[in-house]
This record gives sequence, C-alpha cells and structure tokens, in this order.
Amino acid sequence: MNAITRNELAQLDSPMVSFTLNGREVLGRETETLIQVAQREGIEVPHLCYQEGMDTVGNCRSCMVEIDGERVLAPSCCRNPSAGMSVVTDSARAVAAQKMVLELLLSDMPETAYTRHNELDQWATKLAVGKPRFAARAKVRQDASHAAITVNLDACIQCTRCLRACRDEQVNDVIGLAFRGDQAKIVFDMDDPMGASTCVGCGECVQACPTGALMPARDVALAVPDKQVDSVCPYCGVGCQLTYNIKDNKILYVEGRDGPANHERLCVKGRYGFDYAHHPHRLTKPLIRRADAPKRGDFTMDPTNVMEIFREASWEEALAFAGGKLKQIRDHHGKKALAGFGSAKGSNEEAYLFQKLVRTGFGSNNVDHCTRLCHASSVVALLEGIGSGAVSNPVMDVTKAEVVVIIGANPTVNHPVAATWIKNAVKNGTKLVVCDPRRSELARMAHHFLQFKPDTDVALLNAMMHVIVSEG
Repeated sequence: MNAITRNELAQLDSPMVSFTLNGREVLGRETETLIQVAQREGIEVPHLCYQEGMDTVGNCRSCMVEIDGERVLAPSCCRNPSAGMSVVTDSARAVAAQKMVLELLLSDMPETAYTRHNELDQWATKLAVGKPRFAARAKVRQDASHAAITVNLDACIQCTRCLRACRDEQVNDVIGLAFRGDQAKIVFDMDDPMGASTCVGCGECVQACPTGALMPARDVALAVPDKQVDSVCPYCGVGCQLTYNIKDNKILYVEGRDGPANHERLCVKGRYGFDYAHHPHRLTKPLIRRADAPKRGDFTMDPTNVMEIFREASWEEALAFAGGKLKQIRDHHGKKALAGFGSAKGSNEEAYLFQKLVRTGFGSNNVDHCTRLCHASSVVALLEGIGSGAVSNPVMDVTKAEVVVIIGANPTVNHPVAATWIKNAVKNGTKLVVCDPRRSELARMAHHFLQFKPDTDVALLNAMMHVIVSEG
C-alpha cells in the first residue's frame, strides 16, 4: 500500500456524486472507482489485478459490472461514478462474465497452488465456478534460480501486480511485461532468470502476487500455517510491522503488515532474514566453559562441536555464575571497572532496564548505546532546533515534500523501506539532492548529486548555510 501523496490529497477534495449501486442510492467521489465505492458499501466484486494503493490497469477483467444504458460491461476498477448512473454488480450478464474470466484463468493453473493466498481460487469458490472446460496452455518451466523466490509462470495471469509492486512501490524497476499476444509474459530485466537479474530480494512482488506465480523458495508457502504472530522487524529502526506464519513452531514465511511505518512493505532482511532462528548452531541452552578447557588465544572453536569447550548449565547456575563474576570485578577493582554497552535492536523498555542494571546493579555510570555514536550530533541539532531529540516526522512524509536533501546516510542499504518512500516521492515530482563522497543508489535518481571529498561535509554545510543567510 502506498502512503497518501500530494495528488491523492487533491483527489479527496473532488465533488461527491449520487448514483445507484445494486438498487441502492450511494455517494461516491468523481475520482473514486466503482469497485472502491462497492467495497466501502460492503459489496464484493471479484478482482485480481486491482489492489488498494496500486494504480488501476484493468488487466484481468474479472470485476466487470453492468451499467444501465451501456451496451458493453465495464471494468469496475477503471470506471468512475457519475451523477445518476445505475450500476449492477451481480446481474446475470455481469456474473456470467465474471465466472467466464475466472474459468479461463483457472484452466491454466498448475495443480499445486499457493494454498493460503490463491485469490483466484478464493473468488472461483465464492462464485461457484466449476472445473474448467478449456484446455490448458503449454507448461512453462519453473525458475528456481533465486535464493529466496521461486518463479512459476504457469500460475501467472499477467495481472501485473508484481510489476507495479516492483516499479511503483519499491521502485526497483526489475520486473517488466515483454513480448506480445499469447507470447506476452512477465520478465526480469532483459528476460533473465530471476536469480541473475538485478532483483534485490525485497519480496514485494511475492506479497502482491494473487496466484502463487511468485512465492517464497522451497515451496514453504504451500504449507498451511497453524499460527500467526504479529511482530516488528528486528533489524533496522524503521519499525516495519510484519506477521510470522508459523507451523510446528517453525517460521514458514513472513508477510508485511499495514503498519504506520511500512504499509505492508518489507526489505530482504525483514522478509527473508529469519532462518537464523532455526540454525543448528544457535544456542538454545546456557553454556559454561568447562574447567578442563582454559582460555587460549591461539585456539579456534569449532561451532559444530562447542561441547569440547563448554558444558550445559541450568539458567539458575548460569545467571549465578555471570552475576558472581561481575560482582567479583566490582568488589575487587571498583565500580568504574564495569561498563555496559546497549543494543539498538532492543526495545525502549529493554534499554531502560539495561541502564538500570548498570547504574543500580553495577553502581557505574559507564553506560552507552551503539546508536549514540552515529546520532549524537543529530540529537544535539534537533534539541537546539525543535526542542526534542526524537524524529519529528514519519519518513513517508517525504512524499509530501517539494525537496529532500540526503547527507551522511545511505537509506537503500541501511533503511531500505524508508528509501522506498524517498523513491516514491521522486517519482511523484519531489526534487532529490544527494550529498555523499560515494555514489549511492539514490544518486542515480537525484536531481543534484554533490560528490564532495571525504571529511569535508562540515565545510559543505557551512558554505550552504552562508549562502542561505547572505542571499536569503
């Protein structure tokens, strides 16, 4: 889902019109589509290429409705209401057309379907579409070249939701639609295997796909999860909300949720970087170094055989051992001999408890945080400028800005989802200025790229401030 843009804000001011929908008089904006009004009124209309937040393209033709006085049916995802219009979504003609489209699409579907998110199957079931009467097209070879995503164009209905997710939301421009007629197909770059393309692995196309033509690798999405857990991505500080799909206490796959920071978007780390949770080398029980295994600087431990150095211990024994050693250091060398270094991956509550442990338990004020090293200057500037060291706006507010300046940051690497909002803003007309000694990915989209020499950023900013003050 996209954040609201300047153009969408303008559409909210469009006039309301009154028209008839399935025999009821309803109100809708002239800039809305019929399917949007229908959904708001609780009326279901089959749709596959339409997805809220994406541009409408009218590819699938499963959302056809009948409009009084018009000879042909109309795609409700592309048609706007007008005053006095009479629309029927469930007339005999409309339903027959909807069922025919679904049956034609079903005829080409492979036997193995994306069980949980196959929207085509779901709509076919709702409309009681039986077994397809039509012959299937020639089978397409599956592409398993990508480490995280499997491509099965047998299930592709060319709705282009993956294309729009890649091009309009993530702005990676990897997916395209190539060739013509019955040879038309979804391609990656210049019809390369997905694994050989410039795909960054964000998985936005997988989440957008309604049939399973694109799905997580190794067929994990074919399993039906027995539990879903809502959480927040544990990586960078953007705060993307996500859902873990779990079966037998093992994470199958991850989906983005419609949270305020990400609106369902995720990056490659948030969507696929969870296999460490089940890695065989991960410690699941406390270990204490064995008495017959003294510390040696020249010894390299084998991670597959840690028990030659350590032994298992209970939590009580391990905590008592660690606490005792810390107390011993404090008592013998003084409180200042101990220090604590926190992690940006912890919650605010965990950070509070950590500093409480160091200050109260250790009796030391030597407590620090990894993020302070890179954000100390920005916190001071924010405190002086607006009175608070916290971020003042959600990052997606860049979509409403006229100009965005990036200096001292590489969002596409460090905060990929935040970078998507910047790229969205540029596509919608926002001017981007990138100042960096390196040529980052966003530099190719920038209206102005200032590649200053390393360690001259302060001089550059002082020069900019001088011009602003002296020239107004």
